[in-house]
Amino acid sequence: MSKDQPPTLEDAALRYHAEPVPGKIGTLLTKPCQTQDDLSLAYTPGVAAPVRAITADPASAARYTNKSNLVMVVTDGTAVLGLGNTGPLAAKPVMEGKAVLFKRFADVDAVDIEVDAEDDAAFVDTVRRIAPGFGGINLEDIAAPACFEIEQTLSKQLDIPVFHDDQHGTAIIIAAGLLNALEIAGKDLASVHIVCVGAGAAGIAAMRMLRHLGARRIYLVDRRGVVHQGRDHVNPWKQEFARETPRRTLADAVRGADVFIGVSGPGLLTPAMLETMAERPIVFALSNPDPEIDPALAKATRDDVILATGRSDHPNQVNNVLGFPYIFRGALDVQATCINMAMMVAAVHALAELAHEPVPPEVLAAYGLEELAFGPDYFIPKPFDPRLKAKVAGAVAEAAVDTGVARLREKRPE
Repeated sequence: MSKDQPPTLEDAALRYHAEPVPGKIGTLLTKPCQTQDDLSLAYTPGVAAPVRAITADPASAARYTNKSNLVMVVTDGTAVLGLGNTGPLAAKPVMEGKAVLFKRFADVDAVDIEVDAEDDAAFVDTVRRIAPGFGGINLEDIAAPACFEIEQTLSKQLDIPVFHDDQHGTAIIIAAGLLNALEIAGKDLASVHIVCVGAGAAGIAAMRMLRHLGARRIYLVDRRGVVHQGRDHVNPWKQEFARETPRRTLADAVRGADVFIGVSGPGLLTPAMLETMAERPIVFALSNPDPEIDPALAKATRDDVILATGRSDHPNQVNNVLGFPYIFRGALDVQATCINMAMMVAAVHALAELAHEPVPPEVLAAYGLEELAFGPDYFIPKPFDPRLKAKVAGAVAEAAVDTGVARLREKRPE
């Protein structure tokens, strides 16, 4: 690169990660350690007192250690962003990045753990063995279908929240956005025809969430076409959505559809397909960085289309940072033993409701906007909205208490 050329994104990213010190996270002391007395309290002999207390009452670890505000961000490196199976070490920058988001948006401490496991059972066993020191586990970038079994197994074995963000975080934001998009379109979730392209972690979890909320007409499409009754080589998770239908291709599936949700790859929804969709079609083209259909092309094809993407440079970004930091914040605040469906649904409705509220000036300033109001170009909250923490975390904590999975009956004080 010459001195006259601006740095590329890759150059800038490498410098960002390398300077002034390698990596993106470190350790911050929360107690003074300046004197001999401080040292005697922080370590020996004073540290023996909380050790004895925790031995007598394991629950007191939440009072005497950082367990109640500490999340493990853990991966096996088998499905890293759009880069595939990079292995655990190359996944570390992403896991560090997730820890940054936890701290920046919800003041949750997070430690990245990269596990080199020979199989899924070894991964589960490793995570289970190191889990006692954590208040929650965020599974990250684990390939489907293994991710479903891993999460289910760990959830059964542990008494702290286990949450696969690639599944549920994505599902929660999609569901919140879709409820609002349907309101704008004047349509009802129970009756609309929904097509989901992509039958991995995000697609399966999103369709499960929408079905839980009342969706009935779901067509799941993978690389081989529509998942239908009688199709061979369909795993149990896809089989949940197998339909009795003559539709076989993506083009067949989208004909007359009200909703298209893409969590797959670029360019899969053609203008010709979009033209066959119902009036006021809703398109969530979430492949990143290149969506299933270019937003400009979609709008040129249908002036009545309602759009969301996974990109920050277009309106209505489906961004998991709207969810996972605050979901864990709410769960940790009441020391929840899990993150159940009621807590996730509470997050969906909290996000959907927030988009209806007047947008504060600091959000407009952060995005260089003069005004922003609920409508086709704004039905998903912005990531830098300071109200997200109280709104979403509060709803999640309340749902945890209401469903009996909270160890504390009230949120911890701010």
